[in-house]
Amino acid sequence: MIHVIATIEVAEGTRDKFLEHFHNLVPLVLEEEGCISYGPAIDVDAKLDVQIGPRDNVVTVVEAWESVEALHAHLAAPHMDDYREKVKDIVTDTKIQVLSPA
Repeated sequence: MIHVIATIEVAEGTRDKFLEHFHNLVPLVLEEEGCISYGPAIDVDAKLDVQIGPRDNVVTVVEAWESVEALHAHLAAPHMDDYREKVKDIVTDTKIQVLSPA
């Protein structure tokens, strides 16, 4: 199993529109072979000294996949191309971490 943390930055004031598109994508991804979990999260101001944020223009996607191969298949899925087309003018940056349980 692998974990993926995707940090997606969006243009100022567009997070709700981005999340609308993303929530439409989630059920399709959850049906993919090898998907264990997949969902968006936004920062909560917990008032902790070590906390990053809160970041109003960031959505963090927390994912779990059975394998790296399943992740590669996910990234090549046709619905991912459709999603990327819909959010191309909203998303300003994406960073992904792929992690293995230790």
